[in-house]
Parts: sequence; C-alpha cells; structure tokens
Amino acid sequence: MSDHRGAPAKARARTALIVIAAAIVLGGGSVVVLNSANAGQNPYDMGGMAMGSAAEAAQPAQAPGAAAPGAGPVTEIDKVFLVKVRQAGLWEMPAGELAQTHASSDAVKRAGQHLLDGHSHLDQLVREDAAILGVQLPDQASAEQQGWVRQLTDAQGLAFDKLFVNLLRASHGKIFATIAEVRASTQNDLIRRHARQANQTVMDHMEVLEDTGLVDRATLEDVAAAVAPAKK
Repeated sequence: MSDHRGAPAKARARTALIVIAAAIVLGGGSVVVLNSANAGQNPYDMGGMAMGSAAEAAQPAQAPGAAAPGAGPVTEIDKVFLVKVRQAGLWEMPAGELAQTHASSDAVKRAGQHLLDGHSHLDQLVREDAAILGVQLPDQASAEQQGWVRQLTDAQGLAFDKLFVNLLRASHGKIFATIAEVRASTQNDLIRRHARQANQTVMDHMEVLEDTGLVDRATLEDVAAAVAPAKK
C-alpha cells in the first residue's frame, strides 16, 4: 500500500521536475533569443561606433600647440625673396631649354637640364607658398633677365656656352647671398622651408655650372662686389 501511495507522489515529483526543467530550458531559450536579438542590434551599434572611430582616425593628428601652416609674420624681404625666386625661374627655364639646342658642350647641356629640373620644382613651390601667404607674384622675368634670354637666343656653339655659364653663375651667386639673408632673419615657417629648398637648388646649379670649366674670374669678382655690401 505504501508503494502504491508513494508512486503517485514520485510521479508528481518527476512531473514537477520536468516542468521546472522545461521552464529553465525555455527560460534559457528566452535568454538566448534575447541575446540573439541584442546581437542583431549590437553589431549595428558597434558598426556605427567603428565607423566613427575610423572617421576620427582619418583626421590628421595635430600636436598640442602646433603652429598652423604659414605661421609667422611675412616681412618685406620675405616677399621680395619669393618674387626673385619666381622671376629666376621665368628666365632660367627658357635658358635651360636653349642650352639643349644651342650649346656645343655636353657639360653645358647637363647644366641646362639641371636648371630646368630645379626651377620647375621651385616654381611650383613658390606659387603654392605665395598663394598661402598672400604674396603677389609676377608673370614675367625682369627686363634685364629678358635681355639675357635674347642674348642667349642669338648665340650658338662655344659663344653660347661661355655666355650661358657666366650669366647663370653670376645670377646664382647673387641670389645665393639673398637666400642666406632671408633664412637667417625670417620668422615665417614657409619662408624657412622655401629658403632651404632654394639654397639646395642654387648650390646644385652653381656646381654644375662650375663643372663646365667655363666660369670666368671676372664673373666671380662681379658677384663678390655685388654681395659685399651685405657683409657686416
């Protein structure tokens, strides 16, 4: 009798356990479903955050206290310097082109190519910097420089070689002194950069011109006399 009476109790207990287990499973399933729903939302939300992070990462980093491009005052000598660089290119690039067709020496042709390459780069740089700094540049070389181009156009062979080398070496020697003065005194970061680039270009041009062996002593004396007043 006790076994028969205990059976229903055990059955009821098993039934209760089954119901509880089912509830747990169903509850767990509900949790899983809820988590799955959240998982469906979270990637979207995280994706938005990831996109935002990527956009922020794409922004250029700027160090605290960093100066804006072109920071610093632009003096009159800074402006004159940019104008001179521009004018130098406007006559030296045509001179470099003439060297390829009028020169008799390969060394002179090589010097002319250096002029073309160097001033092509400087001319782009000076126009960019002048636009940033609000400096107006000329569209043509000075009258004297245009006269030099006409002289070179009328010359051929060895006569062209000597005229080309000495005109260009004198011009570069004089602007070389101006670059040093500007670099030593400017307070503008773009002018400093430009002076550094111009210095490297002019030095290269003087060296290839001297490599021709055609630089006259009188040319160097003329340069020395022209830059002497700048010496203290």
